[in-house]
Amino acid sequence: MAKKYGIDGFCYYHYWFNEKMLLEKPFNEVLLTGKPDFPFCLCWANENWTRRWDGKDHEILMKQDYANYDPSRHMAWLSAAFQDRRYIRINSKPLLLVYKAIQIPHIEKVIQRWRQEARSTCGMDLYLCSVKNWGKDSMSGEAAIKAGFDAIVDFQPDMSLAMNDVWMNILRNFPRNAWNVMASKLRITGQVIFSVANTYRYETIVKNWIRRIPAGYKEFPCVAPNWDNSPRRRVCSIVQNDRPEWYEKWLAAACDRAINHAHGERIVFINAWNEWGEGCHLEPDVKFGRKFLEITHDTLARFRSQGSRHHASSFHER
Repeated sequence: MAKKYGIDGFCYYHYWFNEKMLLEKPFNEVLLTGKPDFPFCLCWANENWTRRWDGKDHEILMKQDYANYDPSRHMAWLSAAFQDRRYIRINSKPLLLVYKAIQIPHIEKVIQRWRQEARSTCGMDLYLCSVKNWGKDSMSGEAAIKAGFDAIVDFQPDMSLAMNDVWMNILRNFPRNAWNVMASKLRITGQVIFSVANTYRYETIVKNWIRRIPAGYKEFPCVAPNWDNSPRRRVCSIVQNDRPEWYEKWLAAACDRAINHAHGERIVFINAWNEWGEGCHLEPDVKFGRKFLEITHDTLARFRSQGSRHHASSFHER
């Protein structure tokens, strides 16, 4: 289905905790069986594993222990994926994304070790990307490039692009948030803890993204058809898109921006192929059917017919 509608590859999330892995079976089967015969790359989702699905964000089930992190052992495992013929390469270098680079101590030295190990293990350098998230828990693009990353992936949706909605959410949800903070400090649990929904207008995010001046560093654009993480977050964010034509405008603008990169680096990410837990998916649903897939296909076909190769990769949850 992805191939039919113009997607060129999947970016699989990779969960590594000092040789302990989570949700590893599906991707291991991809490597072992050679199926699907479809290009892919990896994104190290280097966050703590928490009980996020029921709102208990601070209850850590698996911690990222950077004090004992061994870049050599990690790269030894990754090299098996890098050498797979399906692995996506940029300028002959395996493409590896890091989701939360800011959390890795001495990231400059870690990047140097990764590159050394990759050259030693599989005879290739790496093409490293730092994922830029909205909010303070993200490394700036300038800092990431200075640290040694080759490019930035602009993870979307970025709620700060709808600042009026941000302030409206703060005002509207203040009583519930205040009570939740007090209840947490007093260790009050159970039904008295409120769920809080922060809502943002999709078209506002799209308009402001298009108006935003392109970064002064190499950045791969990203678009999203929708967003709703209420299934896994008690304090959730919702960006409901009831007009698919706005997704078309966003994807077309992202392709316009990607065309300015060198050949082989004209990449657009789509968040996501099947992130059902965050209401963020290209796969068909009962409301829109294959509408977002059809828009993706037609938009990419239009750009490709103009003689430019655009690559759309989708984040792929397992």
